Amino acid sequence: AGENFEQTPLRRTFKSKVLARYPENVEWNPFDQDAVGMLCMPKGLAFKTQADSREPQFHSFIITREDGSRTFGFSLTFFEEVTSKQICSAMQTLYHMHNAEYDILHTPPTNDKESCSSTGDCNGTSVSKLQRFNSYDISRDTLYVSKCICLITPMSFMKACKKVLEQLHQAVTSPQPPPLPLESYIYNILYEVPLPPAGRSLKFSGVYGPIICQRPSTSELPLFDFPVKEVFELLGVENVVQLFTCALLEFQILLYSQ
Repeated sequence: AGENFEQTPLRRTFKSKVLARYPENVEWNPFDQDAVGMLCMPKGLAFKTQADSREPQFHSFIITREDGSRTFGFSLTFFEEVTSKQICSAMQTLYHMHNAEYDILHTPPTNDKESCSSTGDCNGTSVSKLQRFNSYDISRDTLYVSKCICLITPMSFMKACKKVLEQLHQAVTSPQPPPLPLESYIYNILYEVPLPPAGRSLKFSGVYGPIICQRPSTSELPLFDFPVKEVFELLGVENVVQLFTCALLEFQILLYSQ
């Protein structure tokens, strides 16, 4: 991405792009490639090796247009093995360049080399070794890159969308293919599963199991499918109470997150 060259190449972020979308055009929801790409991968593409944790991560986002209309996005980010030898070689080259530049920047002056050798300890050398510990060797390591699948919907059926994406990802990564082609399940979700009427719930078949979504009636609170439990887990009881107090007192609230 250009702003983090001091980081090791595996800790840098790279520009992402939309590889495919379906359908190509939706009249009520024009596709903004830059916005969707940025919101699906706010930190850009990430590379990892077999030594790193590569558990899939789910998150949601909202696209608000100038007229105030909203669409909801739900994305599942996972890691795929890089099969391109060209990309693996490029990562190896980045590490050679990074290590060379790091050695130049952190090699002590000539006067200090004698003291380093006499004491047997040199910070530059130890730091350099630490840098290389978190490294990539094309002959030894397997390279993985992040990838994302996303659903964009007019209503925030978070739990249902999460299950759909998780089951699609499971179908792609499972050694045994699903009963039907993957396109059949995607077509079914987009064109054959209706929006549940207000005050009713809907159960439909996913790739590996049933999925349920419920829509509140007009006399109930608006649809809010996000678990309140997560707010308490992330912020703690005291902070949640403080936020609630600030909201009641109409204070301005700023939430900052990585």
